[in-house]
Amino acid sequence: MPNTVGPTSAVFAIAIDPRQLSAREISGIRVAFAVSAVVAIAIGAILLVWTEATLTVIAVLFGLYFVISGVVRIARGVASTGSAAGGRVLNIVLGVLVLILGILALRNPEGSLAVLGLVVGIVWIVEGVAALVEYTTDSSRWPGILLGVVGVLAGLIVLFAPVQTIGVLVTIGGIMLIISGLVQLVRAFTFGRGVSAG
Repeated sequence: MPNTVGPTSAVFAIAIDPRQLSAREISGIRVAFAVSAVVAIAIGAILLVWTEATLTVIAVLFGLYFVISGVVRIARGVASTGSAAGGRVLNIVLGVLVLILGILALRNPEGSLAVLGLVVGIVWIVEGVAALVEYTTDSSRWPGILLGVVGVLAGLIVLFAPVQTIGVLVTIGGIMLIISGLVQLVRAFTFGRGVSAG
């Protein structure tokens, strides 16, 4: 029974237990992971291959990824009615935050490298922390932890290391997006596997 309150469960738990989700919700979460994965890998590859891209193009690419990632998180929070309220609220709040930062990157693509680095760093730290606290109880838990650690580390590198050239931001960004996409792809295939949904 989803969202039940008892001695061992709480309404505001953050863990995602696939056994508490319907088959439709499990499929929806898998699709959300897959969509985010494909977008991250595609944009990461574009960043690494298109070395002569301008700051405007790079800001638009990061902004698009953050907007899509934010919308996917919001949709996961709204649609996962079998999840505990805490996890749903976390997804919605973080989705809105990532969406806003993505819109800021899209609205001001000619901004400075420092501003873009700040936005990218904040989003990666937020997504990394979210992946660490919003754990699952199935086999997709470890890829989620890996994604969280990589996200926080990449965010800290972009925020605190001197990213003085666009090339450094593009390289770090492209690699991070590809790693993030690959981990999310693994989660798309492993989340809820072997669980007979309720």
